[in-house]
Amino acid sequence: MGLKRQKKWKQKKKGKGKTTFYAYLYSAPSLILIGLVVVFPILYTGYISLTNMNVYHWFDFEIIGLGNYERALLLVDSGFLSALLATILWTVVNMVIQLVVAFVLASLLNIQSLKLRKFYKTLLMFPWAMPGYVSILLWKTGMFNSQFGLLNQWMEKLGLQAVRWLSSDVSAFICCTVVNLWLALPFMIMIMDGALQSIDKSYYESAILDGAGWFKRTIYITLPTIRPIIAPAVIITVFTTFKQFDVVYLLTQQAGAKTGSHFHTLLTYAYENAFITNNYGYSSAISIIIFALLLLFSWKFRLKEEP
Repeated sequence: MGLKRQKKWKQKKKGKGKTTFYAYLYSAPSLILIGLVVVFPILYTGYISLTNMNVYHWFDFEIIGLGNYERALLLVDSGFLSALLATILWTVVNMVIQLVVAFVLASLLNIQSLKLRKFYKTLLMFPWAMPGYVSILLWKTGMFNSQFGLLNQWMEKLGLQAVRWLSSDVSAFICCTVVNLWLALPFMIMIMDGALQSIDKSYYESAILDGAGWFKRTIYITLPTIRPIIAPAVIITVFTTFKQFDVVYLLTQQAGAKTGSHFHTLLTYAYENAFITNNYGYSSAISIIIFALLLLFSWKFRLKEEP
């Protein structure tokens, strides 16, 4: 009886091994493609970050160890730490404003007595539907241009002097934030609107019967109910905002059209070191640091969400 069980167990194990082998065999093309497209570039970037590759050492570069990382993290005037702080501030400010404005607008759109609600919702989706490149350049030339921009035309009519909106770091930060909100708000409004519509109206009816006002209903019913729905959207938005490149670059740092502002996010700082100063080793080190920061954030969030 024991021999039969042992034989059956061996056959079962052999069958599982064969199934696993065929599973990997069938998945091999996809795994190879993922390795070439995703894994290899990350590993190669990590390797380049340990070298002095630049325009002067394109083929004869040497391994210098952690020198690029030391320059980024320990050298105060390298520009990396200021770009990191600016990126954190950029992410926090944009995220907070997006959540607040999206919640307010979605709440207004869910007022039952509001006429043309569907029309307003469609209208709010237009910025999201437009190509980002087109929207950013329209804002740059149509609104913020110091000579014929709409903002300066309004200021001149009010008897005020024209302003170079993108020339200083603070004003450039504000302008970039406005444009980023224009592009990103529709997505958050859509998610928030769907979350608000999913709440059972009987909760509000019971709260009203108990004498709860709008503020208490929002704190104790609305926010706890929509939190699990909007949490993934918030995480996605944090990632995309932290990695924001096109808004800041096209508005302030575009080659041949720089505005004088030195406001940099990590992505624009890495781009400048890679393609303007051609310091590929240092830029690769910055890219790896960004990758590590995003992995750390993702790991912390997953750990927090585990029961």
